[in-house]
Amino acid sequence: MADDAAMQTRARFHAMTEGTAEDWQAIGRASAAHRGEHVDRILAHLELLKGDHGGFAVDRLEHSLQTATRAHQDGRDEEYVVCALLHDIGDILMPAEHAELGACILKPYVSEANHWMVEKHGVFQGYYFFHHIGLDRDMREQFRGHPHFEHCAQFCHLYDQSAFDPAYESMPLAAFEPMLRRVMATPKRSIYLRD
Repeated sequence: MADDAAMQTRARFHAMTEGTAEDWQAIGRASAAHRGEHVDRILAHLELLKGDHGGFAVDRLEHSLQTATRAHQDGRDEEYVVCALLHDIGDILMPAEHAELGACILKPYVSEANHWMVEKHGVFQGYYFFHHIGLDRDMREQFRGHPHFEHCAQFCHLYDQSAFDPAYESMPLAAFEPMLRRVMATPKRSIYLRD
């Protein structure tokens, strides 16, 4: 019977209420074989940003590469650079709340400060253009006093708002892949982690 459980390759339950420890061990073994594939899917989604200019001078992939390259060349750590690379990954999948999607992808792997920076960068970036489209450019002021306010404001000022230059020489996406794999190799926080 023990050998049978060890060889079990799939859960046998049809409803979770019927699940056993052996079922969940089988699920864990099956999942282990696919670790790291989420990074492949993220890279593939970044490629979807290529060619989508959205009216800007550069396409969305180039904007992401410029933002990450600027952060990298400025000496930011890999986690920050990965956040810069993925900050707009939600542009075409969830345009009404793109920043939140990028933050959701990054949340298990990055610090609270970097997560907050990505999550709020949309409203902070608005400082540079909201007044041109009839919105309040100072919308970010609702967060004034938050411990990560300056962290996010600095990201937008130094790297995000300036990353639309067709003449800028960005690092290729392949240069960021090892960083992405290292940062996203092991979650720092997740409901699935034991204390």
